[in-house]
Parts: sequence; C-alpha cells; structure tokens
Amino acid sequence: MLFAVIFTDKPDHAEVRAANLQAHIDWLESHRDVIPVGGSLRHEPGQTPKGGLWVANADSKAQLETLLKTDPFYTAGLRQSYEILHWSKANGERQALI
Repeated sequence: MLFAVIFTDKPDHAEVRAANLQAHIDWLESHRDVIPVGGSLRHEPGQTPKGGLWVANADSKAQLETLLKTDPFYTAGLRQSYEILHWSKANGERQALI
C-alpha cells in the first residue's frame, strides 16, 4: 500500500536536525525499498526545515509506524508529530523518477 507521511519538527531544534542529518540520510538509504522518496519541507529554499515528507510503500500503517520510530530524527527527539495517510496515485500506471 502507498502512504504519505508528513512530519512536523519541534521548533528551535535545528541543531538536532544538523547533528543527526547524516545518520538520517544513511537510515533512509537503508530503507529505500519502503521509503523511495523522502525529503524536508520548508517555507522558502534556504530556510531551516519545518518537517518532512515521505512517500512510502508498506504492508500497513502499523509497519510504517514501527519503522519510522527507528529513524535517527525520531529517536533524537526532532519530530513533534507525524501523520500517516493512505495515498492513491492519480495515474497508477505512470512511473516517475524524481
């Protein structure tokens, strides 16, 4: 099943993000089969991220939630909240590289 996961970071935690960024990127790479697309969200380019977005392919919300709780950003206390939503592609046959 496809999911969109939207994260909100805790305010004033830019140093936590910076300290754990490489571990987070390495973690995402090791889970690219489940999370093929992930990245930060910000109001303007160059600003400190306010959160993140994943497009994920998992068996269930529960599986995805268990996995995200092992993300270094989560375990370091960066995340204020997250929402896991079922996602339906507008054109299921279309493959896109981002």
